[in-house]
Amino acid sequence: MVQLGIIGSGYMALTYAEAIARHVRGARLAAIAGGKRAAQLAAEYGVTPEPNVEALLARRDIDGIILTTPDYLHCEQTLLAATAGKHILVEKPMAPTIAQCDRMIQACRAAGVSLAVVKTERYRRVTKLAKKLIEEDRIGRLMLLATISSFPSSVGKEIYRSRPWHSHPESGGLFLNMASHNADMLIWLTMLKPVRVFAQAHTFSDLPEPAQSVMATVAFEGGVMAQMWICAEMPAPGLPSSEVRFQVVGSEGLLDFENYEFLRLGSGDHWETLLTPERFDYVRDPKSPVRLEPHIGVVQEFVDSIVDHRAPAVGGRDGRAAVEICQACLLSARSGQAVALPFGE
Repeated sequence: MVQLGIIGSGYMALTYAEAIARHVRGARLAAIAGGKRAAQLAAEYGVTPEPNVEALLARRDIDGIILTTPDYLHCEQTLLAATAGKHILVEKPMAPTIAQCDRMIQACRAAGVSLAVVKTERYRRVTKLAKKLIEEDRIGRLMLLATISSFPSSVGKEIYRSRPWHSHPESGGLFLNMASHNADMLIWLTMLKPVRVFAQAHTFSDLPEPAQSVMATVAFEGGVMAQMWICAEMPAPGLPSSEVRFQVVGSEGLLDFENYEFLRLGSGDHWETLLTPERFDYVRDPKSPVRLEPHIGVVQEFVDSIVDHRAPAVGGRDGRAAVEICQACLLSARSGQAVALPFGE
C-alpha cells in the first residue's frame, strides 16, 4: 500500500484526497499539510493534519507526495521532498520557468526519486480517443493543429479573486496555468518536438499582468504547424466550446474536440460525432466521479510507477516541455522575434 501525503489544502487538494480515498487502487492517504484548510480537510478524510510541510516530509511512512500548492512554490517544495526521499507528483504548471523545472529534475534524479507532473488532459475520454485516432492513422499525416482556451473577463476576474496566488510576482499567472495544458497537448498529440515559437501578447482589460491574451504560432519538426490562442478577457458571452478546444487537420481527415463537450471526426464528405462526455457541475459537485476521472488516472499512474519501480508516464521532461513553449511565447512577444527551441539548456 503506497502511503501518500498532500501538500496544500484547497480545491485541488480536495480533488486528490477524494480520488485516493475512494478510487485509486493500492494507495492510502496518510497526511495533509499546508494552507489554512489543512486541518479541516484532514479531518474530513480521517488523516493527520501535519503542522507544516517539513513535518509531513519527515514522516518515514510516507512514500510519495502530491503538490497542490501555487506554481511559484513547486520548485522549493520539490527540492525539500526529494531531499526527504519522497516521490513527487506536482500539479501543473510544473513551475513558472524552465530554470526551476531543471532544478526540480536534477534534484529528483540526484535523490533517486520519481518526479511526475499532472497532465489531466491526457487522461480524459475525449483526448484519449483523439490520440488513438491519430495513432491509428484515421486522419492521415498530421499537417495543422489549432487550440484555444478562453474565458469571459467576468470569469477571469473571479479566478483572480478566488485564486489570488495567480497575481503573485513570481507566479506564471493565469496564462501559464491555462496554456500549460494546451502546450502539453500539442506535443502529446503530435509526438513531435517544437522547434520555433512566435507570439503576440497583450492585456486589454484591467486584469493583472502577465498578459491575459496570447496568440502563438508553434512550428514543429517535419513542418507541422500549430496555433495556440489563450484569452481570459473575452466579452460576454464568450466563444462557444472554447474552454479547452483542439482542431487537428490531417492529410485524410480532421478532428474537432472540446475536452468537456464533444469529439467529431471529419472524413469523406461528412462530420461524425464519436463521443459526447457526460457533464458535471465543477462548483457544486467537485467529488463527481465524472469530474474526478482524469485525476484518478493521474494518481493511479503515479502510484503504479512507484509500485513497479519505473519512471512515471508523464515526468519532469514533459512538464518542462510545456513550460518551455509558454515561456517562449512571452519571450517572443517581448522581443517581437521568433524564439528557437530548445533554449535555456
